[in-house]
Amino acid sequence: MITVAFFKAAIIAGIPLLFATLGEIITEKSGHLNLGVEGMMLMGAVIGFQVGYTTNSPLLALLFAAIAGALGALIYAFLTVSLRANQVVSGLALTIFGTGFAGFVGKSLMGMKMTDQFNYFFRDLKIPGLGDIPYLGEIFFNHDIFVYLGYVTAIVLGLYLYNTGKGLNLRAIGENPAAADAASIPITKYKYLHILLGGALCGLGGAYLSLVYVPVWQENITAGRGWIAVALVIFSGWNPYKAIAGAFLFGGLDIIGFRLQGTAIAISQYIFDMAPYVATIVILVLVSLRKSKKNAPPKALSEPYFREER
Repeated sequence: MITVAFFKAAIIAGIPLLFATLGEIITEKSGHLNLGVEGMMLMGAVIGFQVGYTTNSPLLALLFAAIAGALGALIYAFLTVSLRANQVVSGLALTIFGTGFAGFVGKSLMGMKMTDQFNYFFRDLKIPGLGDIPYLGEIFFNHDIFVYLGYVTAIVLGLYLYNTGKGLNLRAIGENPAAADAASIPITKYKYLHILLGGALCGLGGAYLSLVYVPVWQENITAGRGWIAVALVIFSGWNPYKAIAGAFLFGGLDIIGFRLQGTAIAISQYIFDMAPYVATIVILVLVSLRKSKKNAPPKALSEPYFREER
């Protein structure tokens, strides 16, 4: 059925957004607004592709993609945590750096594609039992292993934030770092670890694009998805569980134009290409108008913390 095929494709298109959104959520929960998501995704995409193409090892490609994203986040963490630089400017600088880095490294990779053996690793695998559920099984449980990793990552991150002591500590740091510091929570350690984790997840999001979604290297492969992920953090109310639905919704918006090609609906392809970005603007406007404590950002978001000032 075309409906089943569309929803399945929407999930595939939403996976890079899901990883990037989860990475930004965990970063912002530590009180840091990192607008370098696009840059970290590009760094993960190009390094993952280069390592995968060179070694033909999917696991090494994923590992180095995560490391590349984390290294990009390390630059941001050093600037904003240790030097207490402006978070917005540092994030934008990271995006510019990541874009240039991907362009430089990827120049020699243009037109190259992964081997059939490499692509076979990311073939669709039906989950026994769940994959046999009518309609839902085909939509949610007949995908490549990267999609299942996205499901697990979102659930584990949600459990970590809301059901563990360390997750509570992290949320306390994002809300009131001075109080958390007074409670002997190692502020700097928590910030660095979670910013790096967020960067690694963004790197994996970029790697999905270059290794699975479009297993051929092309310039600017993320195409602004990092900025959509930043908006999805707000859309999901900083909640990893809601991020799943948000990412798949925007994945559907991303592919709807392609799916409607050849049908009786005579609308320009460019209109459909605009849909995810228009939706992003609408969401930001609606959220700004609707104030809710439940879906509010961390109170100390983007505010540098200096112990001697408390």
